[in-house]
Amino acid sequence: MDTIVVATQNSGKLREFGRLLSSTGWQVIGLRDLSIDIEYEEAGSSFGENARLKAISYSHETRYPVLADDSGLEVAALGGRPGIYSARYAGIGASDSDRISKLLQEMEQCGGGREARFVCALALARDGVLLLEAQGECFGEIAHEPRGTNGFGYDPIFLFAELGKTFAELTDSEKNLYSHRARAAHSLMTKMKSW
Repeated sequence: MDTIVVATQNSGKLREFGRLLSSTGWQVIGLRDLSIDIEYEEAGSSFGENARLKAISYSHETRYPVLADDSGLEVAALGGRPGIYSARYAGIGASDSDRISKLLQEMEQCGGGREARFVCALALARDGVLLLEAQGECFGEIAHEPRGTNGFGYDPIFLFAELGKTFAELTDSEKNLYSHRARAAHSLMTKMKSW
């Protein structure tokens, strides 16, 4: 396996996977690199189901193995929301800042604690066959306002207490050590070695 397709149109996520998988020597490419513009619906009821659905579906579109992820933010005070709807939380076409604003407004209204976790489920498939799965998570809390300019999504409001920084304030190397995506990728690569 010398090339792997990450099933995303998100350039930030593709860059992150490129860094996480750099030690493998694989060429990491995205859907745009193969002119694949089909969008498969995330119809699963969990991060794992959505990752499996995407990996298997996109693996029919290319001869390369496909790595798909589904990831998101779960906030305890919001009953686990936005969860699997993290990317669509403020509606279709909403920006990262729109989603962050909606979440912070809901946090103010609910008056609960600020505990949260990021979850990432990964699935690897080829020719319609699921090969491997892995999951990672990272615990933190929701900051009162966005901080930092690195990362994407909810990174500016996810405070990682261990370092006292939001994910958007972490360096690339720090994020590659501690993030939910890093932990899932590490788990997947460990499984691949013994597979």
